[in-house]
Amino acid sequence: MERIWAPWRAGYILGQGDGTGQAGAGPESCIFCASVARGAAHAAEDLVLCVAEDAFAIMNRYPYTSGHVMVVPRAHVASPADLPSGAHDALYRLVTASTTALRAALRPDGVNVGMNLGRVAGAGIPAHCHVHLVPRWSGDNNFMPVIAETRVISQDLRSTYESLRPHFEPLATVR
Repeated sequence: MERIWAPWRAGYILGQGDGTGQAGAGPESCIFCASVARGAAHAAEDLVLCVAEDAFAIMNRYPYTSGHVMVVPRAHVASPADLPSGAHDALYRLVTASTTALRAALRPDGVNVGMNLGRVAGAGIPAHCHVHLVPRWSGDNNFMPVIAETRVISQDLRSTYESLRPHFEPLATVR
């Protein structure tokens, strides 16, 4: 097994109970709810790109590729089916707008959009549904995942945040 030095993970692991991103079962322990509750003063630290009334966009701290963003409803629910219709619609409007912002900022050749509902479906935070937006480029996959079981992320999180933020700021309705 190969090891990659990733010291930025220590804060996440040490501060999140069981390491799943959720120390308990309710919104008070949810990393998504906590990030928004901390407010605009902590947005950059929490990698929050924009906050709207019913949803927000936040970068994934452990991205599949550079620019991996998640769009999250403000309501702490496990499934989009549990959202009131207005919040459901707002979530998907922000997904669409965020995809446009990602394309403008990073110019990917494509974007994977998807959800993992439930732990067995791959959800790391199953109690709070969220939509993954994963920018993709021709040639972004190489031998590393296959041969070395290792992903190579081509840009630092903070640099990516700084690149994305100006494109997401216009999407914010809550300041």
